[in-house]
Amino acid sequence: MSSNTLTTPESSASSSASANETAPAPVPRAAWLAVVSLGLGIFTLVASEFLPASLLSPIAAELGISEGAAGQLVTATSIIGIIGGPLVVSGLPRVNRRWVMAGLTTLAIISNVLVALSPVFGLMLASRLLLGIAISGFWAMSLAVTAQLVPSDRLGRAMTVVNAGVSLATIAAVPAGAFLGELLGWRAVFLIAAGAGVLTLAAQLATLPSIPPTGAPGFRTLLQTARRPVVALGILAITLIAGGHFMGFTYLRPAFESVDGLTPALLALLLVVYGLANFIGNLAAGPIADRRLSVLVIAAPVAIGAATVLFALLGSNLALAIVTVFVWGVGFGAVPTMVQTWIARVAPDRLESAGGLVVAAFQIAITIGAAVGGLLVDSVGVQAALIGGGIAAVLGAGVLSSARKR
Repeated sequence: MSSNTLTTPESSASSSASANETAPAPVPRAAWLAVVSLGLGIFTLVASEFLPASLLSPIAAELGISEGAAGQLVTATSIIGIIGGPLVVSGLPRVNRRWVMAGLTTLAIISNVLVALSPVFGLMLASRLLLGIAISGFWAMSLAVTAQLVPSDRLGRAMTVVNAGVSLATIAAVPAGAFLGELLGWRAVFLIAAGAGVLTLAAQLATLPSIPPTGAPGFRTLLQTARRPVVALGILAITLIAGGHFMGFTYLRPAFESVDGLTPALLALLLVVYGLANFIGNLAAGPIADRRLSVLVIAAPVAIGAATVLFALLGSNLALAIVTVFVWGVGFGAVPTMVQTWIARVAPDRLESAGGLVVAAFQIAITIGAAVGGLLVDSVGVQAALIGGGIAAVLGAGVLSSARKR
Protein backbone atom coordinates (compact mmCIF):
# COMPACT_ATOMS: atom_id res chain seq x y z
CA MET A 1 0.00 0.00 0.00
CA SER A 2 1.58 3.31 -1.04
CA SER A 3 1.45 6.52 0.96
CA ASN A 4 -0.77 8.24 -1.61
CA THR A 5 -3.68 6.08 -0.45
CA LEU A 6 -3.57 7.47 3.07
CA THR A 7 -6.33 9.70 4.42
CA THR A 8 -5.13 12.98 5.94
CA PRO A 9 -6.93 14.65 8.87
CA GLU A 10 -8.16 17.37 6.50
CA SER A 11 -9.67 14.95 4.04
CA SER A 12 -11.08 12.91 6.92
CA ALA A 13 -12.86 16.00 8.24
CA SER A 14 -14.41 16.76 4.88
CA SER A 15 -15.56 13.17 4.42
CA SER A 16 -17.14 13.28 7.87
CA ALA A 17 -19.10 16.39 6.95
CA SER A 18 -20.67 14.68 3.97
CA ALA A 19 -21.09 11.26 5.56
CA ASN A 20 -24.82 11.69 6.02
CA GLU A 21 -25.31 12.90 2.42
CA THR A 22 -23.40 10.26 0.45
CA ALA A 23 -22.51 6.65 0.98
CA PRO A 24 -19.03 6.33 2.50
CA ALA A 25 -16.28 5.23 0.13
CA PRO A 26 -15.05 1.69 0.72
CA VAL A 27 -11.82 1.41 2.70
CA PRO A 28 -9.08 -0.49 0.83
CA ARG A 29 -8.39 -4.00 2.11
CA ALA A 30 -4.75 -3.08 2.62
CA ALA A 31 -5.77 -0.34 5.04
CA TRP A 32 -7.80 -2.77 7.17
CA LEU A 33 -4.87 -5.20 7.21
CA ALA A 34 -2.69 -2.40 8.54
CA VAL A 35 -5.29 -1.64 11.22
CA VAL A 36 -5.35 -5.33 12.20
CA SER A 37 -1.56 -5.27 12.57
CA LEU A 38 -1.97 -2.42 15.06
CA GLY A 39 -4.52 -4.51 16.96
CA LEU A 40 -2.03 -7.39 17.03
CA GLY A 41 0.55 -4.99 18.43
CA ILE A 42 -1.77 -3.88 21.23
CA PHE A 43 -2.62 -7.51 22.02
CA THR A 44 1.04 -8.53 22.25
CA LEU A 45 1.98 -5.54 24.40
CA VAL A 46 -0.93 -5.77 26.84
CA ALA A 47 -0.59 -9.55 27.14
CA SER A 48 3.08 -9.03 28.04
CA GLU A 49 2.04 -6.44 30.63
CA PHE A 50 -0.32 -8.87 32.39
CA LEU A 51 1.87 -12.00 32.23
CA PRO A 52 3.58 -11.50 35.63
CA ALA A 53 0.18 -11.53 37.35
CA SER A 54 -0.11 -15.24 36.53
CA LEU A 55 3.53 -16.05 37.32
CA LEU A 56 4.20 -14.23 40.60
CA SER A 57 4.69 -17.34 42.73
CA PRO A 58 7.34 -19.08 40.59
CA ILE A 59 9.13 -15.79 39.88
CA ALA A 60 9.26 -14.94 43.59
CA ALA A 61 10.39 -18.46 44.53
CA GLU A 62 13.25 -18.57 42.03
CA LEU A 63 14.54 -15.06 42.74
CA GLY A 64 14.09 -15.30 46.50
CA ILE A 65 11.76 -12.30 46.82
CA SER A 66 8.22 -11.82 48.12
CA GLU A 67 5.21 -12.07 45.84
CA GLY A 68 4.43 -8.46 46.70
CA ALA A 69 7.83 -7.42 45.38
CA ALA A 70 7.34 -9.54 42.25
CA GLY A 71 4.04 -7.74 41.71
CA GLN A 72 5.97 -4.55 41.06
CA LEU A 73 6.77 -6.00 37.64
CA VAL A 74 3.19 -5.05 36.75
CA THR A 75 3.19 -1.75 38.64
CA ALA A 76 6.35 -0.56 36.88
CA THR A 77 4.74 -0.65 33.45
CA SER A 78 1.76 1.45 34.61
CA ILE A 79 3.85 4.09 36.38
CA ILE A 80 6.20 4.67 33.45
CA GLY A 81 3.13 4.80 31.20
CA ILE A 82 2.17 8.18 32.71
CA ILE A 83 5.10 9.82 30.92
CA GLY A 84 5.83 7.19 28.28
CA GLY A 85 3.02 8.11 25.86
CA PRO A 86 3.64 11.88 25.83
CA LEU A 87 7.41 11.24 25.73
CA VAL A 88 7.23 9.09 22.61
CA VAL A 89 4.78 11.43 20.85
CA SER A 90 6.78 14.58 21.61
CA GLY A 91 10.29 13.18 21.48
CA LEU A 92 10.10 11.80 17.93
CA PRO A 93 8.60 14.70 15.95
CA ARG A 94 10.03 13.85 12.52
CA VAL A 95 10.33 10.05 12.48
CA ASN A 96 8.06 8.21 10.07
CA ARG A 97 5.27 6.66 12.15
CA ARG A 98 5.68 3.27 10.45
CA TRP A 99 9.12 3.00 11.99
CA VAL A 100 7.99 4.38 15.35
CA MET A 101 5.35 1.66 15.70
CA ALA A 102 7.79 -1.02 14.58
CA GLY A 103 10.40 0.35 16.99
CA LEU A 104 8.00 0.21 19.94
CA THR A 105 7.10 -3.39 19.12
CA THR A 106 10.82 -4.17 18.97
CA LEU A 107 11.26 -2.54 22.38
CA ALA A 108 8.63 -4.91 23.81
CA ILE A 109 10.42 -7.90 22.27
CA ILE A 110 13.70 -6.81 23.88
CA SER A 111 11.94 -6.32 27.22
CA ASN A 112 10.48 -9.84 27.22
CA VAL A 113 13.81 -11.42 26.24
CA LEU A 114 15.62 -9.53 29.01
CA VAL A 115 13.02 -10.58 31.59
CA ALA A 116 13.35 -14.22 30.50
CA LEU A 117 17.15 -14.13 30.81
CA SER A 118 17.54 -11.81 33.83
CA PRO A 119 19.41 -13.42 36.75
CA VAL A 120 18.38 -10.68 39.24
CA PHE A 121 15.17 -8.85 40.03
CA GLY A 122 16.61 -5.36 39.44
CA LEU A 123 17.35 -6.10 35.79
CA MET A 124 13.88 -7.60 35.36
CA LEU A 125 12.31 -4.44 36.77
CA ALA A 126 14.34 -2.21 34.46
CA SER A 127 13.33 -4.40 31.53
CA ARG A 128 9.67 -3.94 32.42
CA LEU A 129 10.13 -0.17 32.27
CA LEU A 130 11.04 -0.62 28.61
CA LEU A 131 7.74 -2.46 28.14
CA GLY A 132 5.86 0.38 29.85
CA ILE A 133 7.30 2.87 27.37
CA ALA A 134 6.42 0.56 24.48
CA ILE A 135 2.82 0.08 25.63
CA SER A 136 2.03 3.71 26.38
CA GLY A 137 3.83 4.98 23.27
CA PHE A 138 2.15 2.46 20.96
CA TRP A 139 -1.31 3.17 22.34
CA ALA A 140 -0.74 6.94 22.21
CA MET A 141 0.35 6.77 18.56
CA SER A 142 -2.30 4.29 17.45
CA LEU A 143 -5.05 6.92 17.15
CA ALA A 144 -3.11 9.23 14.83
CA VAL A 145 -1.78 6.32 12.77
CA THR A 146 -5.23 4.75 12.40
CA ALA A 147 -6.71 8.12 11.41
CA GLN A 148 -4.32 8.17 8.45
CA LEU A 149 -5.34 4.71 7.37
CA VAL A 150 -9.14 5.12 7.30
CA PRO A 151 -11.55 8.02 6.74
CA SER A 152 -12.99 9.74 9.81
CA ASP A 153 -16.44 8.17 9.37
CA ARG A 154 -14.81 4.76 9.91
CA LEU A 155 -12.43 5.78 12.71
CA GLY A 156 -14.63 4.36 15.48
CA ARG A 157 -14.82 0.98 13.76
CA ALA A 158 -11.08 0.98 13.12
CA MET A 159 -10.29 1.81 16.74
CA THR A 160 -12.57 -1.05 17.78
CA VAL A 161 -10.29 -3.38 15.82
CA VAL A 162 -7.20 -1.88 17.47
CA ASN A 163 -8.70 -1.94 20.97
CA ALA A 164 -9.91 -5.51 20.52
CA GLY A 165 -6.31 -6.38 21.29
CA VAL A 166 -6.76 -4.97 24.79
CA SER A 167 -9.94 -6.96 25.44
CA LEU A 168 -8.50 -10.22 24.13
CA ALA A 169 -5.26 -9.79 26.07
CA THR A 170 -7.19 -9.02 29.25
CA ILE A 171 -9.19 -12.23 28.87
CA ALA A 172 -6.41 -14.55 27.66
CA ALA A 173 -3.09 -13.40 29.12
CA VAL A 174 -3.48 -14.50 32.74
CA PRO A 175 -4.91 -18.00 32.17
CA ALA A 176 -2.56 -18.66 29.23
CA GLY A 177 0.41 -17.48 31.26
CA ALA A 178 -0.54 -19.68 34.20
CA PHE A 179 -1.02 -22.75 31.97
CA LEU A 180 2.21 -22.30 30.02
CA GLY A 181 4.11 -21.43 33.19
CA GLU A 182 3.13 -24.75 34.76
CA LEU A 183 3.98 -26.61 31.56
CA LEU A 184 7.23 -24.92 30.48
CA GLY A 185 8.38 -22.63 33.29
CA TRP A 186 7.95 -18.89 33.72
CA ARG A 187 11.03 -17.89 31.74
CA ALA A 188 9.78 -19.79 28.70
CA VAL A 189 6.50 -17.86 28.88
CA PHE A 190 8.32 -14.56 28.39
CA LEU A 191 10.31 -16.03 25.50
CA ILE A 192 7.01 -17.11 23.92
CA ALA A 193 5.74 -13.56 24.36
CA ALA A 194 8.89 -12.30 22.64
CA GLY A 195 8.26 -14.73 19.79
CA ALA A 196 4.71 -13.44 19.44
CA GLY A 197 6.20 -9.95 19.28
CA VAL A 198 8.46 -10.99 16.39
CA LEU A 199 5.45 -12.28 14.44
CA THR A 200 3.58 -9.06 15.18
CA LEU A 201 6.53 -6.98 14.02
CA ALA A 202 6.63 -8.93 10.76
CA ALA A 203 2.91 -8.26 10.22
CA GLN A 204 3.39 -4.54 10.85
CA LEU A 205 6.33 -4.25 8.45
CA ALA A 206 4.31 -6.12 5.81
CA THR A 207 1.15 -4.01 6.09
CA LEU A 208 1.91 -0.54 7.50
CA PRO A 209 2.60 2.03 4.77
CA SER A 210 4.81 5.07 5.10
CA ILE A 211 3.03 7.35 7.59
CA PRO A 212 4.43 10.87 8.04
CA PRO A 213 3.92 12.71 11.36
CA THR A 214 0.70 14.73 11.59
CA GLY A 215 0.54 18.33 12.74
CA ALA A 216 3.60 19.75 14.49
CA PRO A 217 4.46 17.26 17.23
CA GLY A 218 6.78 18.27 20.05
CA PHE A 219 6.71 19.18 23.72
CA ARG A 220 5.43 22.69 22.99
CA THR A 221 2.58 21.29 20.87
CA LEU A 222 1.73 18.83 23.63
CA LEU A 223 1.43 21.64 26.18
CA GLN A 224 -0.58 23.80 23.80
CA THR A 225 -2.98 20.93 23.17
CA ALA A 226 -3.38 20.27 26.91
CA ARG A 227 -4.23 23.96 27.48
CA ARG A 228 -7.17 23.89 25.08
CA PRO A 229 -10.25 24.18 27.34
CA VAL A 230 -12.22 21.43 25.59
CA VAL A 231 -9.24 19.05 25.67
CA ALA A 232 -8.54 19.84 29.33
CA LEU A 233 -12.16 19.09 30.22
CA GLY A 234 -12.00 15.89 28.21
CA ILE A 235 -8.86 14.73 30.04
CA LEU A 236 -10.56 15.47 33.37
CA ALA A 237 -13.60 13.47 32.25
CA ILE A 238 -11.47 10.54 31.10
CA THR A 239 -9.66 10.53 34.44
CA LEU A 240 -12.98 10.49 36.31
CA ILE A 241 -14.46 7.71 34.18
CA ALA A 242 -11.41 5.44 34.14
CA GLY A 243 -10.55 6.29 37.75
CA GLY A 244 -14.08 5.44 38.83
CA HIS A 245 -13.88 2.12 37.03
CA PHE A 246 -10.55 1.14 38.59
CA MET A 247 -11.69 2.33 42.02
CA GLY A 248 -14.01 -0.67 42.02
CA PHE A 249 -12.37 -3.03 39.52
CA THR A 250 -9.10 -3.18 41.45
CA TYR A 251 -11.02 -4.68 44.37
CA LEU A 252 -13.27 -6.95 42.34
CA ARG A 253 -12.16 -10.09 44.18
CA PRO A 254 -13.24 -8.88 47.66
CA ALA A 255 -16.38 -7.42 46.09
CA PHE A 256 -17.30 -10.84 44.66
CA GLU A 257 -17.03 -12.33 48.14
CA SER A 258 -20.34 -10.63 49.00
CA VAL A 259 -22.16 -12.95 46.56
CA ASP A 260 -24.19 -15.58 48.43
CA GLY A 261 -22.71 -19.06 48.17
CA LEU A 262 -19.61 -17.95 46.28
CA THR A 263 -17.47 -20.89 45.15
CA PRO A 264 -14.33 -20.99 42.98
CA ALA A 265 -16.52 -22.05 40.05
CA LEU A 266 -18.89 -19.09 40.55
CA LEU A 267 -15.94 -16.73 40.88
CA ALA A 268 -14.59 -18.01 37.58
CA LEU A 269 -18.05 -17.57 36.03
CA LEU A 270 -18.25 -13.92 37.11
CA LEU A 271 -14.78 -13.23 35.71
CA VAL A 272 -15.70 -14.87 32.41
CA VAL A 273 -18.94 -12.84 32.25
CA TYR A 274 -16.99 -9.63 32.78
CA GLY A 275 -14.35 -10.54 30.18
CA LEU A 276 -16.88 -11.46 27.49
CA ALA A 277 -18.96 -8.36 28.24
CA ASN A 278 -15.86 -6.19 27.92
CA PHE A 279 -15.17 -7.66 24.49
CA ILE A 280 -18.80 -7.16 23.41
CA GLY A 281 -18.70 -3.54 24.60
CA ASN A 282 -15.59 -2.91 22.51
CA LEU A 283 -17.17 -4.44 19.40
CA ALA A 284 -20.32 -2.37 19.78
CA ALA A 285 -18.50 0.89 20.50
CA GLY A 286 -17.06 1.46 17.03
CA PRO A 287 -20.25 1.67 14.94
CA ILE A 288 -22.00 3.67 17.68
CA ALA A 289 -19.06 6.08 18.01
CA ASP A 290 -19.10 6.72 14.26
CA ARG A 291 -22.84 7.45 14.17
CA ARG A 292 -24.02 8.45 17.67
CA LEU A 293 -20.98 9.58 19.62
CA SER A 294 -23.03 12.00 21.74
CA VAL A 295 -25.11 9.05 22.97
CA LEU A 296 -22.10 6.85 23.67
CA VAL A 297 -20.27 9.43 25.81
CA ILE A 298 -23.24 9.33 28.20
CA ALA A 299 -24.29 5.68 27.90
CA ALA A 300 -20.94 3.97 28.53
CA PRO A 301 -19.92 5.84 31.72
CA VAL A 302 -23.48 5.75 33.09
CA ALA A 303 -23.53 1.97 32.50
CA ILE A 304 -20.34 1.70 34.58
CA GLY A 305 -21.76 3.93 37.30
CA ALA A 306 -25.15 2.25 37.52
CA ALA A 307 -23.67 -1.25 37.44
CA THR A 308 -21.10 -0.62 40.17
CA VAL A 309 -23.60 1.06 42.49
CA LEU A 310 -26.21 -1.68 41.96
CA PHE A 311 -23.59 -4.36 42.50
CA ALA A 312 -22.58 -2.70 45.77
CA LEU A 313 -26.20 -2.59 46.94
CA LEU A 314 -27.64 -5.82 45.48
CA GLY A 315 -24.63 -7.93 44.51
CA SER A 316 -25.26 -10.59 47.14
CA ASN A 317 -27.86 -12.07 44.78
CA LEU A 318 -26.06 -14.20 42.17
CA ALA A 319 -28.44 -13.44 39.29
CA LEU A 320 -28.25 -9.68 39.90
CA ALA A 321 -24.49 -9.92 40.32
CA ILE A 322 -24.17 -11.54 36.89
CA VAL A 323 -26.35 -8.87 35.26
CA THR A 324 -24.54 -5.95 36.86
CA VAL A 325 -21.10 -7.39 36.11
CA PHE A 326 -22.16 -7.88 32.48
CA VAL A 327 -23.38 -4.27 32.18
CA TRP A 328 -20.20 -3.05 33.88
CA GLY A 329 -18.04 -4.99 31.41
CA VAL A 330 -19.96 -3.72 28.37
CA GLY A 331 -19.71 -0.14 29.64
CA PHE A 332 -15.98 -0.13 30.21
CA GLY A 333 -15.32 -2.17 27.08
CA ALA A 334 -16.70 0.77 25.08
CA VAL A 335 -14.61 3.41 26.87
CA PRO A 336 -11.25 3.21 25.00
CA THR A 337 -12.82 3.49 21.55
CA MET A 338 -15.26 6.12 22.80
CA VAL A 339 -12.62 8.46 24.24
CA GLN A 340 -10.25 8.05 21.29
CA THR A 341 -13.02 8.85 18.80
CA TRP A 342 -14.11 11.78 20.97
CA ILE A 343 -10.62 13.29 21.17
CA ALA A 344 -10.23 12.86 17.40
CA ARG A 345 -13.40 14.91 16.86
CA VAL A 346 -12.40 17.78 19.16
CA ALA A 347 -8.69 17.93 18.26
CA PRO A 348 -8.37 16.64 14.68
CA ASP A 349 -5.27 18.77 14.09
CA ARG A 350 -3.43 17.42 17.16
CA LEU A 351 -4.12 13.70 17.07
CA GLU A 352 -0.66 12.62 18.19
CA SER A 353 -0.48 15.01 21.14
CA ALA A 354 -4.09 14.27 22.07
CA GLY A 355 -3.39 10.53 21.97
CA GLY A 356 -0.46 10.98 24.33
CA LEU A 357 -2.61 12.96 26.76
CA VAL A 358 -5.34 10.31 26.71
CA VAL A 359 -2.85 7.56 27.57
CA ALA A 360 -1.37 9.65 30.39
CA ALA A 361 -4.89 10.29 31.73
CA PHE A 362 -5.64 6.56 31.77
CA GLN A 363 -2.45 5.73 33.63
CA ILE A 364 -3.08 8.48 36.19
CA ALA A 365 -6.64 7.24 36.57
CA ILE A 366 -5.44 3.69 37.28
CA THR A 367 -3.06 4.96 39.96
CA ILE A 368 -5.53 7.34 41.63
CA GLY A 369 -8.50 5.00 41.32
CA ALA A 370 -6.67 2.08 42.91
CA ALA A 371 -5.28 4.28 45.70
CA VAL A 372 -8.60 5.98 46.58
CA GLY A 373 -10.43 2.67 46.31
CA GLY A 374 -7.95 1.10 48.70
CA LEU A 375 -8.49 3.85 51.25
CA LEU A 376 -12.27 3.38 51.02
CA VAL A 377 -12.00 -0.40 51.28
CA ASP A 378 -9.83 -0.17 54.41
CA SER A 379 -11.80 2.60 56.13
CA VAL A 380 -15.41 1.91 55.10
CA GLY A 381 -15.66 -1.26 53.04
CA VAL A 382 -15.57 -2.49 49.46
CA GLN A 383 -19.13 -1.28 48.85
CA ALA A 384 -17.96 2.29 49.43
CA ALA A 385 -15.27 1.87 46.77
CA LEU A 386 -17.85 0.58 44.28
CA ILE A 387 -20.31 3.39 45.00
CA GLY A 388 -17.59 6.04 44.93
CA GLY A 389 -16.30 4.71 41.63
CA GLY A 390 -19.79 4.68 40.15
CA ILE A 391 -20.38 8.31 41.14
CA ALA A 392 -17.03 9.34 39.64
CA ALA A 393 -17.87 7.61 36.33
CA VAL A 394 -21.25 9.37 36.06
CA LEU A 395 -19.64 12.73 36.84
CA GLY A 396 -17.13 12.01 34.10
CA ALA A 397 -19.98 11.42 31.65
CA GLY A 398 -21.42 14.83 32.48
CA VAL A 399 -18.06 16.57 32.04
CA LEU A 400 -17.34 14.80 28.74
CA SER A 401 -20.76 15.63 27.34
CA SER A 402 -20.48 19.30 28.30
CA ALA A 403 -16.94 19.48 26.89
CA ARG A 404 -18.08 18.15 23.53
CA LYS A 405 -20.87 20.73 23.38
CA ARG A 406 -18.27 23.46 23.83
